Amino acid sequence: MASNHAEPGLLERTSAASELGDQWRRLTRVATAMAFVTSPAVFVWLHTTQDWSVGWSLVATFVAVIAFRGLVDLLVRRVLPWPSLYGTDDAELREEDVVNRRRASFWRFWFRLIYLVLVGLTVVWVIRLLVPGGSTSWVDNATAITDALSGLNDPQIWSTLIIFPVFFLFNFLILFGPLMLVGVTQMRGFEPGDADWGVRLDDVRGQDEAKREVSRVVSLWQSGEAFEQAGGKRERGLLFLGAPGTGKTMLAKAIATGFNSPIVFMPGSGFQQTFMGMDAVIVRWLARKAKKLARKWGGQCIVFIDEIDAVGMRRSALGGAAGAGFSGTKIEDFLFFGPQGALNPSEDVIIETQAWRERLFAEREGRPTPTGLARLAGVVNQTVPGMMGGMGQLALNQLLVVMDGIDNPPFFRRLYTNWINTFLDATYVIPRRAGRIPLRIPRPRPRKDQIYFIGATNVPLNVLDPALTRPGRMGRHVWLRTPTKEDRKDIFDLYIDKVAHEPDLDTPKRRDELARITAGYSPAMIEQVCSMALTYAHSDGREVFDYRDIFEAMTTVESGTAVNIEYPPEETKAVAIHEAGHAAASHVYAKDTESTRLSIRMRGASLGHHQSAEQQERFHRWRSDEMATLIHILGAMAAERVFYGQTSIGVGGDVQSATALSAIMVGAAAMGPEPLDLDASLDSREEERVLERFEHIGLQIMNRTGGGGPLAHDPVASVLSDHDKRKTAAQILGQAYVTAHNLMKHNRQGIEHIADEVVARREIYGDELLDLLNEAKLKKPAIDLVEEESWPML
Repeated sequence: MASNHAEPGLLERTSAASELGDQWRRLTRVATAMAFVTSPAVFVWLHTTQDWSVGWSLVATFVAVIAFRGLVDLLVRRVLPWPSLYGTDDAELREEDVVNRRRASFWRFWFRLIYLVLVGLTVVWVIRLLVPGGSTSWVDNATAITDALSGLNDPQIWSTLIIFPVFFLFNFLILFGPLMLVGVTQMRGFEPGDADWGVRLDDVRGQDEAKREVSRVVSLWQSGEAFEQAGGKRERGLLFLGAPGTGKTMLAKAIATGFNSPIVFMPGSGFQQTFMGMDAVIVRWLARKAKKLARKWGGQCIVFIDEIDAVGMRRSALGGAAGAGFSGTKIEDFLFFGPQGALNPSEDVIIETQAWRERLFAEREGRPTPTGLARLAGVVNQTVPGMMGGMGQLALNQLLVVMDGIDNPPFFRRLYTNWINTFLDATYVIPRRAGRIPLRIPRPRPRKDQIYFIGATNVPLNVLDPALTRPGRMGRHVWLRTPTKEDRKDIFDLYIDKVAHEPDLDTPKRRDELARITAGYSPAMIEQVCSMALTYAHSDGREVFDYRDIFEAMTTVESGTAVNIEYPPEETKAVAIHEAGHAAASHVYAKDTESTRLSIRMRGASLGHHQSAEQQERFHRWRSDEMATLIHILGAMAAERVFYGQTSIGVGGDVQSATALSAIMVGAAAMGPEPLDLDASLDSREEERVLERFEHIGLQIMNRTGGGGPLAHDPVASVLSDHDKRKTAAQILGQAYVTAHNLMKHNRQGIEHIADEVVARREIYGDELLDLLNEAKLKKPAIDLVEEESWPML
């Protein structure tokens, strides 16, 4: 019966439904009894009057009895409504209602068919009646129709009916076959034993959290029967999120190897087809291939869709892909130059941060952040579907249907089960059970084949369609981060041990140094560096490589082969002073970073460069951190001014970056200058005068050569066009430069020592660079802003 917690009135409706069901049951029993009582008369009439045989008379009598019974059902249903069983827990009543509805559906179909046949015969009879000499007999009319239909036995007619669909299919294959073949051939299925990728879960380094999360899910995939018996539900899909090169595809291969199941690889771009609708066919083909492999190999298969964002972007109905607005808290969104993501256009200041690594890995994949016209074009392309291509929306819709339909019972089994059970129910005389033995085909259950989906993407999660990433589809999200210093150390432990090398590289000190100076490296780059270092050693006749070989390999991988151009001696020293200024400012003021490389070798567009890296992963920055970065950037300009009394055009990139950073600090993060440390006896007018001097210097340094437009919005120009914001940005810029200038002036001897070492050695790495900076004994100066000597001249 109904639950005690049912809504008001529910019990009354349930009681009425039960009473109506009882009345209906009594009525149908009376109708069945009447049919059986009159059945002998039908048999006698057919056998004696119509001279039918006993067998055909019995069959016809049986059909007439059940047809009469079905007609009674249909007529009564015209008068009595179906009982509402909402809220009832009576399983027997529910089952009987299903049987009655199935019977009504069966007989409604056949009586409609009989009605249409009678209407046709009537029309033919009327036509023949109006024709002079036509027969008025229904039997003659039926015979005439039968004779006309017999003419369809002509072989020419049947050959035409067969050739036409074959011809249509042939032309379809000519037009669409090559296009479909392109998509299908990108679908690569591997059975256990077909391929050995040589990848185990232990080989995926630097992703401990992701591996633990994946191991939990895959363990339930392989043996989760006890988990399901306890009421749990296995995850259907995994979604790998992370920058390019973080090991998403490698992790999928490791899963397939350890899981010992077939795997189907499919790129997201493989679903994109020339004509609308073909992408949905490719998805169906993918599901069929996965199910076939699952049945062959014990009921399990993995489908890995790489770059799933190509097919899984937000649909136009949901407003298109989420736009990536400007983020003022991430300087990497605005200042990112060259192949290594330098902070300035001259490409000589590189700082490793978490945001820098994310941007660097994305740039390597060829997916820069769209701005201006490119962003507008991306919006247009996402929201304008058409016949040619269809923008993959049909593929996404079909993929969602396929992922939901994995648990559906087989189609043909459902079809013939429904047909047979419906016919048996419609006979009225064959009960559903004989005691405890069922007399119906059991309802089909889903196959035990399990298809698991793994998607990989490097776009933000909110860009993907929510229907794809919800629980039940790809609801378990695994983030793969860009390798940090500790991750890179773990990766070096894997790859460097596979290559012949000096024992010195096995010491913890060297491994820590290698991890520190390989900022922004992916696992594949570390593997390449180790192999390239051995190449340099063999070219010199050595069987193993040392740390100098691996340093040379790193710079070659990052910036290309060094250009061995000898600068004029005075320019060599000037470049060394410039880079030493960057290194000194970073070493003294950027306490959370460590210098990793100092070079005056020409690589790419840079005559030299200074690179540093954060000592630990950080996810937000304070004003003091940004001020330290400004001092780091302006250190080279201050060094040139201290040593040469003037600056070179090479500081232009530094000025541009410093201007942008100060504008973003003021305009996006509401930052101001550092608090002034003045003599307590001085009044507020003296403090205001100091800020005005900062502003005067900052305005002289500030770069104003850039511009913006409505489609290429320039946030720096927006800030600098505001008088108050420009004033504050100039004060920050002036304060940073005054600090950098005093640092260079007070540590002139140490900076010259650094420059001389760089001139002699051309490039200095890792611990050797740290030792050199410590030897210089750089000190943070005490700056008295009241003294005129503290103020530089520009």
